[in-house]
Amino acid sequence: LAGPAKRLEAALNASLQGEELDARIRKAIDAAIAGAQEIQGVDGLEDARKAFGTLSKQLVAVVATDERLAKGEHLFKCPMADGYAHWMQPTEQLSNPYMGQKMLTCGSEVSLEKHLQPAEELAEHSHPQPGADEIAHWTCPMHPSVKQPTAGQCPICGMDLVPVTKAELESGVIIVDAARRQRIGVKLATVEKKALKKQLRAVGRITYDETRIFDVTVKFKGFIQQLFADSTGKRVKKGHSLFTIYSPEIYQAQQDLLIARKSAAAFGGDGGLLGSDATKGMEEAAEQRLRLLDVPRSTIKRVAKSGKPMRYVPIVSPASGYIVEKNVFEGSAVEPGMRLMRIADLDKVWIETELYEAELPLVKVGAPAVVTLPYLPDKKFEGTVSFVYPYLSGSTRTGKVRIELKNREIELKPDMYANVELSADRGERVVVPVSAVIYAGPRRLVFLDLGEGRLKPQEIKVGIKAGDDYEVLDGLKAGDRVVSSGNFL
Repeated sequence: LAGPAKRLEAALNASLQGEELDARIRKAIDAAIAGAQEIQGVDGLEDARKAFGTLSKQLVAVVATDERLAKGEHLFKCPMADGYAHWMQPTEQLSNPYMGQKMLTCGSEVSLEKHLQPAEELAEHSHPQPGADEIAHWTCPMHPSVKQPTAGQCPICGMDLVPVTKAELESGVIIVDAARRQRIGVKLATVEKKALKKQLRAVGRITYDETRIFDVTVKFKGFIQQLFADSTGKRVKKGHSLFTIYSPEIYQAQQDLLIARKSAAAFGGDGGLLGSDATKGMEEAAEQRLRLLDVPRSTIKRVAKSGKPMRYVPIVSPASGYIVEKNVFEGSAVEPGMRLMRIADLDKVWIETELYEAELPLVKVGAPAVVTLPYLPDKKFEGTVSFVYPYLSGSTRTGKVRIELKNREIELKPDMYANVELSADRGERVVVPVSAVIYAGPRRLVFLDLGEGRLKPQEIKVGIKAGDDYEVLDGLKAGDRVVSSGNFL
């Protein structure tokens, strides 16, 4: 042991060099150095084990000065060793330094977090002994089959028996020694509180943004003369002419405007029968009639300037976009209110996807969404949830969610199918590994590690499943240790 002990002493001395250390840290390291020096001078095996216990106690005290030192370390306790019977090691595979080669797996893991305190406190730490009327029987941690009515020693291995209370029996507490744990593959996990995000995947269908659809109609009877927007799918710009139309009603309204203007010019200023206010009102009324019939302002100005009515009046596009529906041809007769064309602006589109009713409460307006297309699998389109529909489909029991996406390159086309991934952020939640949860009919159970080989079945309530974790609603708290593997016991 002299060689490893010297290397440990050198490492501890090196840690004292450099930056100024807190007095508590320096005191703990000095004590550990003394322990490393002591172990170098031992003669027999028993003295070596005793010195190791002292050194282990001092090293735990060093770890207690900074919890970062505890990361990756496991703390074990040997129930058969005298004095300070704890030790640390970087793996979960038991290797007992106190009991020799024949009992390497003697002992059980204890919570290192609960022992991050001065070693003197750790050595004195013990569970309060139950009263005599609370004890059901005494048993051996290594041989649970041994049961005696009074305290004593195990007839098999000589270990001190430990009490099993009536409350523990009623709660289903069992004792599984370290050797059995290793044979059946029992592993422990710590219940954590962390950010919980659930990824929801679904198939969506691209649709038009309903706020960007524009219908082209007229409020008068007429006949299409020249059609500029002559095919479905054609791109048009706002204010550009879609077609020209002849309408007797529009033609008459233009003539009324010109007559009113001539009357205003002839009689408005001479103090005659028609005063200036009356003639001006007639002109404004004629112009207002043309505007109410959706005749473009540019056309009205052109008629007023030329002094001649236009036989064929142009109808302009109300928005920029693509013609997705066309119901007229050159020469077609049109009626008031008839939908002549439909124009859709595709610079922004919707994706509607369906989720199961249990998933709908997880999705909120404003949540991020990632969309991919089967023919562009390497390109991701990012959008946000803009609306969650307030009803379900009676046949599928699913609800619709709407996602808005920018579409400047027109890669997203209506009626395409897309893969949708939604992120439901639940915030900070207590979580437990999925592998730790046991299904028992309507109940959900875990085995809670009580220390010293004791395991207690604990009923819990779980929420959503996110990856390899379950959200814990009740029954566990952060820091609890549960069986995550081998829980078929």
